[in-house]
Amino acid sequence: MNSEGAVATVRPPASKRDNAALRGLRIHPHSVTGWFASWRVALVVITQLVFYGVPWLQWEGRQAVLFDLAARKFYLGPLVLYPQDFIYLTGLLITCALALFVFTAVAGRLWCGYACPQTVYTEIFLWIERAIEGDGPKQRRLDAAPWGPRKLAIRGGKHVVWLLLALWTGFTFVGYFLPIHAMTAAIPTLDFGSESVAILFYGFFTYYNAGWLREKICKFMCPYARFQSVMFDADTLIVTYDAARGEPRGTRRKGGNEGLGSCVDCGFCVSVCPTGIDIRKGLQIDCIACGACIDACDQVMDRMEMPRGLIRYSTENVIQGKRPAGAWYSHILRPRVIVYGLVLATVVGAMVFALASRDPFRVNVIREGSVLSRPTADGRIENLYRVKVFNMDEQPRRYRISAEGLPSLSIAALGGAEFEVPAVGYRTMEVYLRVDPNVVAKGTHDVRFTVVSRDDGAPLSVVEKSTFLLR
Repeated sequence: MNSEGAVATVRPPASKRDNAALRGLRIHPHSVTGWFASWRVALVVITQLVFYGVPWLQWEGRQAVLFDLAARKFYLGPLVLYPQDFIYLTGLLITCALALFVFTAVAGRLWCGYACPQTVYTEIFLWIERAIEGDGPKQRRLDAAPWGPRKLAIRGGKHVVWLLLALWTGFTFVGYFLPIHAMTAAIPTLDFGSESVAILFYGFFTYYNAGWLREKICKFMCPYARFQSVMFDADTLIVTYDAARGEPRGTRRKGGNEGLGSCVDCGFCVSVCPTGIDIRKGLQIDCIACGACIDACDQVMDRMEMPRGLIRYSTENVIQGKRPAGAWYSHILRPRVIVYGLVLATVVGAMVFALASRDPFRVNVIREGSVLSRPTADGRIENLYRVKVFNMDEQPRRYRISAEGLPSLSIAALGGAEFEVPAVGYRTMEVYLRVDPNVVAKGTHDVRFTVVSRDDGAPLSVVEKSTFLLR
């Protein structure tokens, strides 16, 4: 505000700003406070507490969340999954995709603006940059200043902090795949072994994406921005500028009208945008719906003693007067959202049921093809099988194996028909099935293996089918 109460322009004219963005110059958004800025801060804190904290959680003496690729075991709290449980990963990916469809159809790109890792880490790196270099105008002045000891110290200090945060992020990410306590013990000597490559790799991409590329990821590389229009309709919540109220725009005194709309053309909404767009030109593919322009415009409206909401979250139908003002939520349950929601509920229900009814152990049976059928010393015919029993419990368990399906069928297992499998482990056994060729016809016959738990409590059993070959 100047001494006479007019709003001063806080950015260069829009055409110059747009040309700078087109030339690929770095965007230095102003910091802004407000309702939506507070939500962004809260989401950054929550997501990073989860990301940095989860690897340190323990469950019954082990890391609670660990994707142990070397041992081919995936720990998720009380759940232990194996590569054979890939169907659950597929279900999780489908669930995430459907949830994104539902969320986007209702609320647009709020995921991009508040919870996307690229947005979150860009926001964190911007906080660090502002703390060291100052807000947007100071950063632009520093850009234009010649290199010298002061500029080198400021820029160097910023990049050191960025690199330290990026390396810790890479360290934490690798901690989801390797025991993080063991990695922590190696920090004093930096003797990480082969995992140091992964730490440096993910650390570098955090530093490069959040520190250098920033909004370019959202504008040019993210595929979500390209197909979001398929999920949008006139009732989708978006960040929108009320042109009917705002135009024609222009500066004026506080409380003045002067035949103009509510927009004072201060450019504050552009200067706070992390992707450098002008929301007054309408919804654009670069908009990540972060709400920074809403907070900025509301501050200006407060200073000019005009109602808030010139820029706000709304829908196309509300802006065009097809629905009552402020009633964007009145048509959430429209056919598109209902269909997405029903499919999502079905997939989630199937996943929950599958996990709840999942057997505490699993059996794989493979008939040894290189041996086929062969006679034994007593004149019987035998087939060799490799039986792998997976114990998904946190305690060692005992099991007993048997077979049926043919007359005169007998079973011989190396190590005995009753055996123990270690906790969260597996055991592979060589098992022979034998029959009397005088009572079984030649050919291929179906047989069944039954593995029964022998520990206290109600016995559990798993039946696996296979074939017996008699020549």
